[in-house]
Amino acid sequence: MTSLLERPRTARPEHPDQPDQPTQLPQPEHPDQPGDRSAFSFETTTRLPDSAQGKGRGGARYGRTGVIHTPHGDITTPAFVPVATQAAMKAVLPEQMRELGAQCLLSNAFHLFERPGEDVLDEAGGLSRFMNWDGPTFTDSGGFQVLSLGAGFKKTLAMDVKGMKSDDVIAKGKERLAFVDEDGVTFKSPLNGSEHRFSAEISMGIQHKIGADIMFAFDELTTLMNTRGYQERSVERTFRWARRCVAEHQRLTQTRVGKPYQALYGVVQGANYEDLRRHAAQQIASLDFDGVGIGGAIEKRVIGDTCAWICDEIPESRPRHVLGIAAVDDIFACVENGGDTFDCVAPARTGRNGAIYTRDGRYNIKRATFKHDFGPFEEGCDCYACTHYSRAYIDHMLRAHELNGFTLATIHNERFFVKLLDDIRASIDGGYFDEFRDESLARFYANGSRG
Repeated sequence: MTSLLERPRTARPEHPDQPDQPTQLPQPEHPDQPGDRSAFSFETTTRLPDSAQGKGRGGARYGRTGVIHTPHGDITTPAFVPVATQAAMKAVLPEQMRELGAQCLLSNAFHLFERPGEDVLDEAGGLSRFMNWDGPTFTDSGGFQVLSLGAGFKKTLAMDVKGMKSDDVIAKGKERLAFVDEDGVTFKSPLNGSEHRFSAEISMGIQHKIGADIMFAFDELTTLMNTRGYQERSVERTFRWARRCVAEHQRLTQTRVGKPYQALYGVVQGANYEDLRRHAAQQIASLDFDGVGIGGAIEKRVIGDTCAWICDEIPESRPRHVLGIAAVDDIFACVENGGDTFDCVAPARTGRNGAIYTRDGRYNIKRATFKHDFGPFEEGCDCYACTHYSRAYIDHMLRAHELNGFTLATIHNERFFVKLLDDIRASIDGGYFDEFRDESLARFYANGSRG
């Protein structure tokens, strides 16, 4: 019997050649009117059947395939969203991202606010045109910087909390650069030390000028180390900010005529607490959002449960984005329990440090054994790096700190995750998700691989 992992690999989607001129911003049918909300929608194609092992209410499994329609094009889901933090993938051109199969990109509102400034992107015609990317785009609200600049942590999943509970926790060797109050957050710039103020209204104003197809409400991202009391207060504060985000988004949509409609997702927080997650999901579901972001600090052991708790409480008509997830087992757990789109910096960041993802696990290309290895990163991989260059060459590039090494490692890792989600999507549509999940995880983690 043929293994599911040996089925033909999902091909890259066909895309037209890149235009000679920079990407044009889609124009509304009536340039003197606000963006038409009907330009954004979501439709479900296939739903995973419920089962006795389903984590949702009544054995529900919320995994599905579908299509998100945006002014810049469609996103077939589930899908991986590579992170172009500052309107750029480090060392990789947008044309190369399209070639490796990426459907959409995510940039960060806080970093684009710092440089070059949201007014520059607005003048350029929006994020897509600014970076010559002809597909859909997302922007993070700046909420992640509440954690990364506040407590100094760079991730929210599987933090090593060691039983510590403190609302004043900060990562070793870090200085607190974000200060939360009821109205918003005061940031101290990591670039030059200047102070910046973010609130629900300011984040909405910045994101509207950046012009992404999908943006997120401003939220407070906590750590797993915060106390239960603080998590409760934070959930309520995030809800108050969410209401303000919706009101300001609606106001700006009406005033910024001649612009394509931008969808707004509300973010569900609540850490590891089921009651808080359900309560926060009900709050977000009560507001007029276009979609839902599943965010916050989550322990790995309950990541699938957390998605299911949230999906129990929100309308199925709203697309769900899981923020900051890129471990292979986490992706399978989140897809099975309702995640539609996923973003994470890990594939590019770890690739630049020599960590390479394959179907047989993750390995370090800079190990001595690869110095004389003239095979590809991964046999059978169709990415540009694997079809044109050897392990020995890329090992040399990375050791010599040549940017070509960053480019090739990033292309491969991003292709791995884009294709993984493509293959998962095919398995749901084809009715063999469970078998594909089990075989994929057994193969990936056979040698104790991380990721």
